[in-house]
Amino acid sequence: MKILNRYILKSFLVPFLATFFIILFVLVMQVLWLQFDKIAGKGIGIGHILQFLGYIAQMQVPLALPIAILLSSIMALGTLAENYEFAAIKSAGISLQRFIRPLVILMVLLSGLNFLFLNYAFPRAAFKFKNMLADLKKTEPALALIPGSFNSEIPGYSIKFDEKYGEDDNFLKNVLIYTDLDKSNFNEKVITAESGEISTEEGSRYMTLTLKNGYRHEELPEKRRNYKDGAKLPATKTYFKKALINIDVSDLSNVDRREYTQDREMLSLKQLNYYSDSLKVPYDDYINSKAKMFLIRTGISDIKNDTTDFIGISPNILDNFDDNNKVMLLNNAEESLKNTLDDIAGFNSVLKNKQKFLNVYDTEYHRRLAFSFACLVLFFIGAPLGSIIRKGGFGFPMIMAILIFVVYFFISTLGRNMAWSSTVTAPVGGWMATLILLPFGIFLMIRATKEKGIFNLDAFLQPITKIFKKMFNIKEKK
Repeated sequence: MKILNRYILKSFLVPFLATFFIILFVLVMQVLWLQFDKIAGKGIGIGHILQFLGYIAQMQVPLALPIAILLSSIMALGTLAENYEFAAIKSAGISLQRFIRPLVILMVLLSGLNFLFLNYAFPRAAFKFKNMLADLKKTEPALALIPGSFNSEIPGYSIKFDEKYGEDDNFLKNVLIYTDLDKSNFNEKVITAESGEISTEEGSRYMTLTLKNGYRHEELPEKRRNYKDGAKLPATKTYFKKALINIDVSDLSNVDRREYTQDREMLSLKQLNYYSDSLKVPYDDYINSKAKMFLIRTGISDIKNDTTDFIGISPNILDNFDDNNKVMLLNNAEESLKNTLDDIAGFNSVLKNKQKFLNVYDTEYHRRLAFSFACLVLFFIGAPLGSIIRKGGFGFPMIMAILIFVVYFFISTLGRNMAWSSTVTAPVGGWMATLILLPFGIFLMIRATKEKGIFNLDAFLQPITKIFKKMFNIKEKK
């Protein structure tokens, strides 16, 4: 049995390692293509590029591992069945479950490895990857500017331009700049120019913006004046052929300290659970405060037993008032109802956003656990499927693996979105794809053990055939 165990492990590991590195390469190239314009031609050294690729690879390993397991299991078992090796093993009295037992143990180890990647390597790589992109904005500030819209990433400046061109995308066309964007300060400057050039020295905290053929508009300052008085005051307009503006871009390098420390992808399971618990406290406080506010707006300060004496009071409330008071009462009730409905509508949108923000962490927690277990589930789909279709090689198993994983990924994304919108709970949304495909794997394993196909067409068509024969009185030939 040791020889047989080594043989089945070798039959699986050879295609597994090949498919794993091929799939990982494809996934890395896909992400690199999306980020290519941010690193190409920016003077980045080969060492930083390799480091960049390393972070991407670590982020894609948890995705490449289940796909490689599914594909290689179909290929390995399909090749054995196609070459009648599987039939010879069965004739020796060895069942399918006993035959793939070493692979099951290997799948448990790979699932544990995938869990470790998702819990430790993936968050660290995501943190390094996103902060490396943020650091590129400091070394190449042109990356932070988007043509066709106002860019307010740089404090104190709002920059708009029509086009960004040049080898390094550091030349701007039709530049419009607003400076001193403080609402309490009327001394606002507006600069327009036909063209501009962005340059930054390595290690410098300043970005130099060279403008050509433009105008500088500036209102003359005066303290304690309102808007109408300020509109009557004079302003200056100066033409320039060339102007230099030094802009402090040091804040762009602080993204890793502010925005990119609590992203769900950068947190381990322990940290996700911590943030989820810490978010529930202000969420519950918000609901309680809104509930108290609704009671106050209705005039209910404390709920007590009703001690009103209803003797002589009509059950119809309006009958207890004269015509003038009836109109006043109805108007007040209508106005109060409108205000309450508007408040409820605003509360509903805010509540959904707060609930979604809370669901994101809960869903990510369960998705990582489910994605680790998916390695085992996809193996129990691929192994019996390979023995049933009896087709090895790389072509047909690749098609089957892609179809199955697309279904898994679609259901997983659907479950995540449903959990985010509170349509289902976070555990259901996170485990949805795994729980749906698990019965399919068990079904395939039972069919493969009994040496049956995926579907028994005769059992499906025979009742239908009998019905048609009875309808048209067709007699069977003896």
